[in-house]
Amino acid sequence: MPGDFQLPRKDHTYKALNRAAGKALHRYGMLEDGDRVVVGVSGGKDSLTLLWLLSERLGRIPIQYRLFPVYIDPGFAPGPGNDIAAVVQKMGYSLRVEITDYGLRGHSPDNRENPCFLCSRLRRKRLFEIADELGCTKLALGHHKDDIIETLFLNMCYAGEVSTMHPMQPFFNGRFTVIRPLAYTDETLIRKWADEQGYPIFENPCPSARNSRRRFIKKMLQQLYRSNRNIKGNIFRALHHVNPEYLL
Repeated sequence: MPGDFQLPRKDHTYKALNRAAGKALHRYGMLEDGDRVVVGVSGGKDSLTLLWLLSERLGRIPIQYRLFPVYIDPGFAPGPGNDIAAVVQKMGYSLRVEITDYGLRGHSPDNRENPCFLCSRLRRKRLFEIADELGCTKLALGHHKDDIIETLFLNMCYAGEVSTMHPMQPFFNGRFTVIRPLAYTDETLIRKWADEQGYPIFENPCPSARNSRRRFIKKMLQQLYRSNRNIKGNIFRALHHVNPEYLL
């Protein structure tokens, strides 16, 4: 169960967060009794909120599952692994910290075109390996509504295809399933929750953190959202209402 970061259940942010996450969890049937779940923890507000949320639900739902938080350190010094582990420990869990060179390999001279893609792919692969080692069949990631919209535009602009992350995706012929319980949750709500909880801010040592393609797309969308408050909701709804007859 959560430790030092728990807020009263009457709190408005708490209710809004659980309502949005509950909608995704129930719509896709993400969790079942007896599940063993690796939770990808980066130290950011999204993954810490996800871990807290999945843990807190255990005290009020009719099913039980086990959570195994894992942090994949990409190899940039100084890494925040120990500090993230201290926060996770306050939530009642022991964080597994995996030291890798994935970030360094992603930024090597041979991979200047898209360092984020290689690093992300390697980290995801390692998470699957750890899940297999721990006997887990599900991998929970902290991607939220804004991430899903941004990925849509990233894929259109840089990959030439109309696609994005799905809230629940099977991999390796169903051997593992990636779940994204925050898929229907706005980033602003997560940020508000993290601020209220007092989650620490960890500096991302990655040299691409402030100059990535995703960051560029995020800024572009933020400008679009400011022009009309309905645009974000309309884009997200459009992902549920695709008309293939009007696509090439």
